[in-house]
Amino acid sequence: MNQYYTAVSIKDLGWKIDHQSKLMLVGSCFAENIGQRMLQLKFQVDLNPFGTLYNPQSIAKSLRLLMDGKTYTQADLVEHDGVWHSFDHHSRFSSTNQQQTLDGINEQLSRSAKHLKESEFLILSLGTAWIFELKRTGQIVSNCHKLPATEFKRLRLTPGEIVEEYRELILALWRFNPKLKILFTVSPIRHWKDGAVENQLSKASLLLAVDRLITGFGEEQCAYFPSYEIVMDELRDYRFYAPDMLHISEQAVDHIWQKFSSKMIAEESLRLTGQVLKIVKAMEHRPYQKTSKAYENFLLYNLKEINNLLKTFPFLNLGNEKKHFELELNGYQQGSKI
Repeated sequence: MNQYYTAVSIKDLGWKIDHQSKLMLVGSCFAENIGQRMLQLKFQVDLNPFGTLYNPQSIAKSLRLLMDGKTYTQADLVEHDGVWHSFDHHSRFSSTNQQQTLDGINEQLSRSAKHLKESEFLILSLGTAWIFELKRTGQIVSNCHKLPATEFKRLRLTPGEIVEEYRELILALWRFNPKLKILFTVSPIRHWKDGAVENQLSKASLLLAVDRLITGFGEEQCAYFPSYEIVMDELRDYRFYAPDMLHISEQAVDHIWQKFSSKMIAEESLRLTGQVLKIVKAMEHRPYQKTSKAYENFLLYNLKEINNLLKTFPFLNLGNEKKHFELELNGYQQGSKI
């Protein structure tokens, strides 16, 4: 036990993600935080193809639509205050141009359906058991898009309802992609607008449902990562929260990433992340003097590092970084001729 906190024990599942693994993360803030970290470190990640989703029903529906090869049409959109939305998607897909909204949705669907078919890992981050149902259609929406609250009915899913939905979903996912390993987690972010007690009931419903699913399917291809428990027990102090006191801080994300990566990431990839991060951070460097010899050496050094990495690990996606340093070097060389 750590002398400063009660450590959460994490099972060693024997699952190892590396830079050649394809994976998809779907759901709430844990998916976003860990997914963004993995994208930065050049893992082959498809992150939230419908945008951030919170409730189990919306997450399940998004996966079914990917497996079904859904194409969205004008009939699937709703206009509100001059902006076109999809009730299945986060507002990042919304636009004042209807066709632009459809194109963005369908292009992402096409890419993500292929990625899910090829993925080895699917990480599902459940945020809340509370759902909003559109009264006029009975549709469970992923996002209300600031439409009047009177148009929706608010309900809380029971553990049994979640289990029933996901038992069928998981079997469908394995028919679609037999090699897929599914990792559940419950987001530690509190949904305070639901109310303190209601939030706890919601999290309890999610935890009970996931436990029943894993008990039923076994842990060979279906397991749980305790992100909720890590925050509640290891980081039970407001200094690990953002200023809103609800979302977790970058320090807390770092802690969860360390716990996650130590169990889930292959050793070679863990070592490789250090080299990749140096290059990513170097790309963010803004020199005082772009015309100095020191800057030229800096650019040449990083290009050499990238090329050496790509020789050994040709699957690494360092195209943007390589292009950045080549363009900067070309600009330096052109400037030195003037």
